[in-house]
Amino acid sequence: MSNIAVIGYGSQVKRLIGILLEQDTESRIAAIADPRHEAIKRDMQAEGVETSGIRFFESADDMLDSGKYDGVMIGTRCSLHTPMAIKALNRGLPLYLEKPVSTTMSDLISLRGAYRSSSSPVVVSFPLRVTHHVRLVKEIVDSGRIGTVEHVQAVNNVAYGSVYFHNWYRNEEETQGLFLQKATHDFDYINHVLGIRPVRVCAMTSKQIFKGDKPAGLTCGVCEEREVCPESPQNLRKAGEQPFGDSCSFAEDTGNEDSGSALVQYESGMHASYSQNFFVKKKAAYRGARFMGYKGTVEFDWISDQVRVFMHHTPRVETYQIDSSATAVGHGGGDHMLMDNFARLMKDRGARSISPLDAGLESALLCLKAKASALTGCFQNIAWPDEEAEADRNGR
Repeated sequence: MSNIAVIGYGSQVKRLIGILLEQDTESRIAAIADPRHEAIKRDMQAEGVETSGIRFFESADDMLDSGKYDGVMIGTRCSLHTPMAIKALNRGLPLYLEKPVSTTMSDLISLRGAYRSSSSPVVVSFPLRVTHHVRLVKEIVDSGRIGTVEHVQAVNNVAYGSVYFHNWYRNEEETQGLFLQKATHDFDYINHVLGIRPVRVCAMTSKQIFKGDKPAGLTCGVCEEREVCPESPQNLRKAGEQPFGDSCSFAEDTGNEDSGSALVQYESGMHASYSQNFFVKKKAAYRGARFMGYKGTVEFDWISDQVRVFMHHTPRVETYQIDSSATAVGHGGGDHMLMDNFARLMKDRGARSISPLDAGLESALLCLKAKASALTGCFQNIAWPDEEAEADRNGR
């Protein structure tokens, strides 16, 4: 039996634990640490969950010091991912860590140091890299059929982007911007497919829609314009959309950019373009990429569940249709694969993570450098401080 300790019982980790326990009947929740632990226990009991075997704590340290666990899952808000992860890494426990792995450069450096001195196997919440779509694209790229990838175009137009402006996500002090919240997934799958390192980035962000002069703290329930505002919960429901909160997305305290783009150069000299948008709706949604070599191009998207290969020197297009029954839930099926992998890591230290912390660190570093580029208007080298110091010593 694998005993799981949970730090921060948020909605996302709750959903993932449900997947894990359904797939692996030899795992169980042994303990939960969360300042809301009493309310969480009541909610679990109301949902019919047997809680007699679960210990509840307010402090992560108290929980980790008070039991023997086979793995730790972290589902706190983003700013706590790093400090909570370090607690698990210091104890050598298998760890499942939500993205972004860090939200500041100082936290990222601390996490990298703790990981280097730890024996903990880590699974980072990067389900896109293990979806059927990306696995097939990587298989095609690695086969050499399209030649060496020399250019990438990737897009993420988010039809549910209002989630970042209607509830706690609107707090930019917590999120540190939407490169870290969203692009971290896309940068990871691009890096994963290419298998080469990003070295330089320039980026730009815009805030054109979700801004305004409504008073800070305004909620839709008391707003005089709620009947006509397209972002009010009642009008979102009428439009067939799910409301994600009641805070005014046109208030002066609404954080986060609503679109962003980045150009990323890789060590081979090739580059990738990436763009994300958070105010498109319905069928305007799109998430996918094109990988282009001299021999051919492979493209995919999660909306159509298709992967297509265009050969450049023969009149041939190959289309692969991914079975939608395998992608209907859990990030195109990726969450199920990550949970299966984490269950294996808890039982077998010889197993390997399919979404390791090295990837999480690299993606977060790229996101932080993209944010810095957008703020300064300058290119940013994607390097760790010790690497930059070494380069300076060598006169580069």
